Amino acid sequence: MTAPLDLGVHALRNAYRSGKLDVRQVVEEVLKRIAAAGDDKVWISRASDAALRTQADSLTARRGEIEKLPLYGVPFAVKDNIDVAGMTTTAACPGFAYEARTSAEIVLRLVAAGAIVVGKTNLDQFATGLVGVRSPYGVPRNPFNADYIPGGSSSGSAVAVSSGLVSFSLGTDTAGSGRVPAGFNNIVGLKPTPGLFSNEGVVPACRSLDCVSVFALCCADADAVLGVACTPRATPAIGETFRFGVPRPLEFFGDDAYAALYAEAVGKLKALGGTAVDFDYAPFRDAAQLLYSGPWVAERTAAVGAFIEGAADNAGVWPTTQQIVLGGRKYSAVDAFEGQYKLAELKARAAAEMHGLDFLALPTAGTIYRLADLEREPVLYNSHLGHYTNFVNFFGLAGLALPFGFRPDGLPFGITLIARAYAERTLLAFGARWQRAVPLSLGKTASRLPAPAHDPVVVEDRVSIAVVGAHMSGLPLNGQLTELGGRLESAGKTAPVYRFYALPGGPPQRPGMVRMAEGGGAIELEVWSLPADKVGAFVTRIPAPLGLGTVALADGSGVLGFLCESHAIAGARDITSLGGWRAYIKSLAV
Repeated sequence: MTAPLDLGVHALRNAYRSGKLDVRQVVEEVLKRIAAAGDDKVWISRASDAALRTQADSLTARRGEIEKLPLYGVPFAVKDNIDVAGMTTTAACPGFAYEARTSAEIVLRLVAAGAIVVGKTNLDQFATGLVGVRSPYGVPRNPFNADYIPGGSSSGSAVAVSSGLVSFSLGTDTAGSGRVPAGFNNIVGLKPTPGLFSNEGVVPACRSLDCVSVFALCCADADAVLGVACTPRATPAIGETFRFGVPRPLEFFGDDAYAALYAEAVGKLKALGGTAVDFDYAPFRDAAQLLYSGPWVAERTAAVGAFIEGAADNAGVWPTTQQIVLGGRKYSAVDAFEGQYKLAELKARAAAEMHGLDFLALPTAGTIYRLADLEREPVLYNSHLGHYTNFVNFFGLAGLALPFGFRPDGLPFGITLIARAYAERTLLAFGARWQRAVPLSLGKTASRLPAPAHDPVVVEDRVSIAVVGAHMSGLPLNGQLTELGGRLESAGKTAPVYRFYALPGGPPQRPGMVRMAEGGGAIELEVWSLPADKVGAFVTRIPAPLGLGTVALADGSGVLGFLCESHAIAGARDITSLGGWRAYIKSLAV
């Protein structure tokens, strides 16, 4: 029996490169799978079969350019609140529909890289909801159990990936819509820092918080999309040992199976080298409440309230969506300002709770609901699903939803890692480690993780600093470097142009190094590196008369390092002849 075609981004690229596959074959397979899925309520509209075949043939003619096209021949889906030229944008409201003249900026980038838009996917209307059931186009079928919700608002986009209909998809995430559906469909959901991806051509839900998100089967695939969608910023890697936050109190809304799975996930993080640190979830929870129980509801009213108020009875406005969006009319300008003040306070408290942590490790959702549950409690249960998600864009953070396991009844469970702004690649690199340590199916497909060589790699933005005294390895102040993520890069000597002095004072004792026009010597040093964003914190710990300047090395290069103001050497002991601080310390013990 022939193995099913693996639509993973890297699997396709390898097959294209080897000549084992052409784009037309992939398109035919996608069309076959869509037909086999039947009326799964995933699509609101699709590119015609003929148009997809034409795109395939056009790309086949450009096969020689594959190395210039990082997403060559990769099929993807687009949430139907994101414009695709020549296709209708509905935001899941028939009366709102319009034909897009141009594609959203992010879609243009992906298509220019060789990706193929298969169609527009179903969603909670106007991207308002985390459940995936608020659509006149039906409820996308959860591939693990059709009696359960698929998660929203990016429901169709998540199901399309989990079901193996496309390689990746675009969603949007204002309050968790790029993460909750990932958790309920056993896939990866990348929620970038707000503003990293362009929102041009995206129907706004809550404009100040909206961002486009990515669903994929694995972190390596999501990283391939990230590299095309934007220029990722350099951030520190998560090391072999790390600290992660566990919220207290935890809330699972009576779901003991999800609670047990989360406890297992925390144990797995510890096994990977992590130290669990409890943190107070109150400021995060309180910020989350502002989104649907505070003045930010009025921003949703600003986005589509006028349309909803003027819509005809046959426009297809979903009743719960109408209730939420028009509820913003009750908030005043005073409420908006007071909300901003409250948010600033909560953001400061949250930052203090996150201090010293590499990331927060949260349940993606506290539980999952049946479709019938949402008919009974459409608003309350939706708010439960936002318990661990709503605050993230308020605080300008990056997030990555990862699969972990399954309840006894087969429903997926996942965790979400939350980290500083612009830490997308840092999270994806760690997420790739996670997926290799937690072997699961990818979505509901037979696809496999790509070779480790394709895993995301963090190119760190680090600053080298030469140290010549108490900051060297094993000496009293070395902890000031290591606690900020310092890493020893090399050991050597300066150029022979410095005088070296033991300064008065202490403990700890400190040396002073001064560059001379003549009569200098070579001094032992170590070159450490710090994450660029930690250099400022390090500098504040350097007391006068020491400071940082350019230190000349023996190989003729220069590096930032410790120097001393010349006035401070008056009366200090000249120890240049000893060649370094360690030799001086040793001489004191004789």
